[in-house]
Amino acid sequence: MKYFKIEEFACECCGVADMDQSLLWHLDYAREVSEVPFSINSGYRCEKHNKEVGSKPTSSHVTGNAVDIATPDSRTRFKVVMSLMAAGFNRIGIADTFVHVDNDKTKPHEVTWVY
Repeated sequence: MKYFKIEEFACECCGVADMDQSLLWHLDYAREVSEVPFSINSGYRCEKHNKEVGSKPTSSHVTGNAVDIATPDSRTRFKVVMSLMAAGFNRIGIADTFVHVDNDKTKPHEVTWVY
């Protein structure tokens, strides 16, 4: 990866970073396209940590197929979302302070949602 270190995706609880390699490759490309830094809020989550943060047991973070990217303002959020779409992602969740993206093949594609 050009823009990331695997440690950025590690679970806060146990330090595991069992991330899907295709997701990381596409994320690296999206970072290049965006021309803004990506700060990873959440990558891989073990089941214990996932439960602690109140996420669903079916969260794509548990399988290493999702990341949350910090977006401190609307311009950054726009650049992040546009670059993720340019990189081929089609599952994107948008919140005030972060953008969720995943490549979970078990869930519907061509969707966006808001938190």
